Amino acid sequence: MRFNLPNTLTWIRIILIPVLGLMFLLPEAWSNPIAAFVFALAAITDWLDGYLARRWQQTSTFGAFLDPVADKLIVAVALIVVLTGEASVTVAFPVAVIIGREIAVSALREWMAEIGQRTHVSVGLMGKIKTVAQMVAITLLLYEAPLLGLSMFTFGLWLLYLAAVLTIYSMVIYLHAAWQALKEGDEPRA
Repeated sequence: MRFNLPNTLTWIRIILIPVLGLMFLLPEAWSNPIAAFVFALAAITDWLDGYLARRWQQTSTFGAFLDPVADKLIVAVALIVVLTGEASVTVAFPVAVIIGREIAVSALREWMAEIGQRTHVSVGLMGKIKTVAQMVAITLLLYEAPLLGLSMFTFGLWLLYLAAVLTIYSMVIYLHAAWQALKEGDEPRA
């Protein structure tokens, strides 16, 4: 494992996970804005570590493994934290869709890598758009308070539903790309 700035940023994102949960759950008026800031900071490091790794040619097998794990963990924890703050079907539905998709696509990518065809399920433009919508939605949901007279929670919830739709759409794209390999994987071997 190489220690470089991109990998260090990924580790920072992992360290921020319990900080995010703690900040949101504290019964203080300032805790939600701090939790939103922590999540936004993590989202920025998600973009920055990949950008720097490619730009400085510091990509590594370990970084390629750890980065998506860190992303999935902080998103799942943030969504669960939001759900604990607003336990309703309206929030639970997109949370379940997004977390379920992340698990399914991670398993698909792992299987595709195992059979040497990971490039069929690499992140595309739709996945990146979904990620932006998801990160902004979660930040607003964590912030929760009105801003300039607008309900950030309501706006965040609308964005979360958009992210859930994009999540399903991008999963369909990944499944379609992997379909041929999936069909070949079902054939008996001689």
